[in-house]
Amino acid sequence: MTAHDDQIYLKHILECVALIRAYTRNGKGEFMESALVQDAVLRRLQTMAESTQRLSDDLKAQAPEVDWRSLSGFRNVLVHDYLGGIDLGRVWDAVEFYLPGLEAAVQKWMEVGE
Repeated sequence: MTAHDDQIYLKHILECVALIRAYTRNGKGEFMESALVQDAVLRRLQTMAESTQRLSDDLKAQAPEVDWRSLSGFRNVLVHDYLGGIDLGRVWDAVEFYLPGLEAAVQKWMEVGE
């Protein structure tokens, strides 16, 4: 894994965050009511979490405030437990409370890597 590879994944993570923000701009009510919005958000969370798993260990070590293990577990639930029922309330909480911290850490890395 090179710093260049990390930059590619970091850029992808920020793109996913931006799209998730756009998809959820009308709030929790629309998210909970619209299967289309849910599908879009879940897919972007899945691909975003996949990109976080591909970041180098060195880069991840620079952000101990990000719970990488939980993020990986969240991705596994999204990918493998879709028939068991995904708790949309927990997904919304992740979007509302966890995504901003991840976004801030990624933006910091992007600035350092430029």
